[in-house]
Amino acid sequence: MTRIGLALIWLLHLLPLRLLAALGSAAGMLFYALAGERRRVAHTNLRLCFPDWSEAERKRVARRHFRVLARSLLEHGILWWGSKERIQRMVRVEGLEHWQAVAGRPVIWLAPHFVGLDMGGARIITEWRGVSVYSQQKDPVFDRVLLHGRTRFVAPVLFSRQDGIRPVVKAIRGGLPFYYLPDMDFGERNSVFVPFFGVPAATITALARLAQLARAVVVPSVTRQLPGGEGYVLRFYPAWENFPTDDVAADTRRMNAFIEERVREMPEQYYWVHKRFKTRPPGEARYY
Repeated sequence: MTRIGLALIWLLHLLPLRLLAALGSAAGMLFYALAGERRRVAHTNLRLCFPDWSEAERKRVARRHFRVLARSLLEHGILWWGSKERIQRMVRVEGLEHWQAVAGRPVIWLAPHFVGLDMGGARIITEWRGVSVYSQQKDPVFDRVLLHGRTRFVAPVLFSRQDGIRPVVKAIRGGLPFYYLPDMDFGERNSVFVPFFGVPAATITALARLAQLARAVVVPSVTRQLPGGEGYVLRFYPAWENFPTDDVAADTRRMNAFIEERVREMPEQYYWVHKRFKTRPPGEARYY
């Protein structure tokens, strides 16, 4: 089944981006209709984060989310098999001066979970070398395709989650920017409960700890999906000043606040199908 799915994605990557985007959007509506559990997760997340919205508005954004998500999934074929030139055309880079302004210093690219996340990462490795954390996939065929897609241009340094933090810190100190995705619920371990849209969310504190250990600056990098066949924009933001502090919880809250700002700019593109509020403070009822 995996081989059939990958073969389909390979065939689709041969299509013009505008047609592929239209197919992905249509697939998203089907995904919304059939994926009952993930639809409920998205609705719950939107209800928690935007209680002032009407139910109709939340449903509208949820449907749009499934459309942009499915589109991004189908467009992964371009990342895995498309040429370097096509990826560079598909993903435009803005704000490069913000990264260049801290050239020569250890850098962490803060990359929140928007649907264009992998597109931004793929665009980076067409020109620049970095470091990231790789989760081995259970299916060996899919794992080989994914690993190939992430290493076929300027090969990054990849560590597994089991490698721990030390090799990552060493690589950052050695001058490799770290493409880091810290905004998911990984449980209570190494996390603090800080607000995300006013709701206590178990949030890992590693961004602040890594920045301190590696003496690194944080340069946010957010990738936005554009309408139709216009592709994506990878935008670098100014390096954070006065980060980290001696207050890890406050630093982690700052990260969530930054992500909230970006979500409000493109609410349909955040990864709402993830159970962001799965881990609850002691005594608090579960949401899912």
